[in-house]
Amino acid sequence: MPETADRKDDHIRIIEEEDVETAGTGFGDIDLVHEALPEIHRDEIDTTTTLFGHELAGPVVIESMTGGHPNTTKLNRNLAAAAQQTGIAMGVGSQRAGLELDDEALIESYSVVRDAAPDAFLYGNVGAAQLLEYDVADVEEAVSMIDADAMAIHLNFLQEAVQPEGDVDAAGCLAAIERVANDLSVPVIVKETGNGLSRSTARRLTDAGVDAIDVAGKGGTTWSGIESYRAAAVGADRQEQIGNRFRAWGIPTAVSTVEASSVHDCVIASGGVRSGLDIAKAIALGARAGGLAKPFLAPAGQGTDAVVDFIETLLLELRTAMFVTGSDSIDALSETDHVVLGRTKAYLTERR
Repeated sequence: MPETADRKDDHIRIIEEEDVETAGTGFGDIDLVHEALPEIHRDEIDTTTTLFGHELAGPVVIESMTGGHPNTTKLNRNLAAAAQQTGIAMGVGSQRAGLELDDEALIESYSVVRDAAPDAFLYGNVGAAQLLEYDVADVEEAVSMIDADAMAIHLNFLQEAVQPEGDVDAAGCLAAIERVANDLSVPVIVKETGNGLSRSTARRLTDAGVDAIDVAGKGGTTWSGIESYRAAAVGADRQEQIGNRFRAWGIPTAVSTVEASSVHDCVIASGGVRSGLDIAKAIALGARAGGLAKPFLAPAGQGTDAVVDFIETLLLELRTAMFVTGSDSIDALSETDHVVLGRTKAYLTERR
């Protein structure tokens, strides 16, 4: 199995077996103000929202996670089938393996999502570093691979810096992103991978014409930590140390959500989002939706029903938060009273 595909399998195994979680999203510092007299019926609350004109049953995204190894096909099939049943959005992991390796089994690990979810909002995924080698036609191939409704371009340069075989050439990526955003047939999302986006970076991406920003801030799965485990396995001691040193690096998700939403009107909050209450807080801070990755992994291994059950729990938690803030719609939730406390307040104050 080629190196790129083996790396995908390594990532899933490490996430399942090792400690790859970090704290510090900032959501613990966000309090939604309780409404003791909401004057609405909980079961009539409207959780629907739109993403690029596509209606979602709830503002929930199964974040880009996997694909590129035959072992991941079942996971993506189960995730996509659940997205289809529940009416939420889903992204696939980096499609680099599918684009660069002529292997039907690898391509199927991605294309299976559209087979399982003919009506769901699905988005593809390529790395910003790879855009230096790809032209727009290559990215269109990734779109066609899953009949994508949008394409994510991921920024993962800390992860690349820790990988022994990582791609650390970031020069020219913004221009490449702008080229794709201007010419691709579907909307473009730019997403971080666990270290967050600052206001200034979000503004540069907005000016480049990207259609949405996924902040993927600090506080969830640490890809620096994951690559540290991989480096240790191949005896790359220095890279292992670097991975551990930068394990908790980044902008907290709550802070990144506030900053990005101040300059772009379509922000997805991810990075340590673990509940429907976190999603509610993210929307109150300016996000359009909340995304989760690692919490879906174990249910995906169990089957579609387990994923659906988890999604339904998230949506009920979200609906409950909306009920006790008197928010009868996602638009109302975005305007609900909230308080920012602690380190997150200090961080935002310093940044302003």
